[in-house]
Amino acid sequence: MAQDPVERRVVVTGPPRRGRPASGYYRPRTEIDEQTTLGHTYVRSLMRTQLRAALAVFAFLGLLIGPLPLLFAAMPDAHRLEWAVLGFGLYVPMVLLARWYVRRAERNERDFVRLVEDR
Repeated sequence: MAQDPVERRVVVTGPPRRGRPASGYYRPRTEIDEQTTLGHTYVRSLMRTQLRAALAVFAFLGLLIGPLPLLFAAMPDAHRLEWAVLGFGLYVPMVLLARWYVRRAERNERDFVRLVEDR
């Protein structure tokens, strides 16, 4: 006589790898990937914050560099001063401004990722 195989029980110890999320589960990443209106709003919000930082840098540079031609025109015989201001006086503020912009852009992206991933 043939013996019946013994049934074995399988114990699952981890979370299911497949399956649908529970109803009402909100996933902003899916909204962005599927290019829905809400996903478009998320991306547009990130772009707006990045643009705001860039415009702040541009405005500061305009206020810093814009009046220099008027200053140089007021002092026609100050060629050494012109080179000193252009070579050394603007270098440090521009480097600091660039560092601020990069940190701000990275913080905006980090906040966006945190917004998309955490929910």
